[in-house]
Amino acid sequence: MPNTSSAKKALRQSAKRRVQNTRHKRAVADTTKQIRKLIESGKYEEAAALLGRAYKEIDKAAKTRVLKKNTAARKKSRVARLVIKK
Repeated sequence: MPNTSSAKKALRQSAKRRVQNTRHKRAVADTTKQIRKLIESGKYEEAAALLGRAYKEIDKAAKTRVLKKNTAARKKSRVARLVIKK
């Protein structure tokens, strides 16, 4: 346990940040998974409609530096390629 007041504050901050980071990562993973499931089941129009939401989630994660810039670009590219392919 932290002893100084600054260490206590740092602990509180890191706990809040961990929750936010997990939320952003989970949102990216969930949207990508939804798109993959839709494509597997043959619902290409619905997958294309979800593409915008996937971009939004990935961009938010990159903006808050949960994902690195190039990682975000790679994820967007791969999701788009899945949707366009079919």
